[in-house]
Amino acid sequence: MLYAIFCYDNEAVTCAWSKEKDAEVMAKLGVVQDKLIAEKRLGPVARLMPTTAATTVRKGKEPIVMDGPFAETKEQLLGFYVVE
Repeated sequence: MLYAIFCYDNEAVTCAWSKEKDAEVMAKLGVVQDKLIAEKRLGPVARLMPTTAATTVRKGKEPIVMDGPFAETKEQLLGFYVVE
């Protein structure tokens, strides 16, 4: 069975991290990924861009393309893992 693990956090905080802090966090996540890879349980993984880079497409008679997802939330989806 496949499971999706979604990573949420406050985008204003994570986007303000220094390159060193970001590298430190990603290294810690790498430890988890390496374990799942060794167990042959890790599926697709994606780190998403900030919401400022997002586009929303609304369907209707004519599709409408808008900047951003305009989420009414304090935390944004930063990425995901698929694990078996």
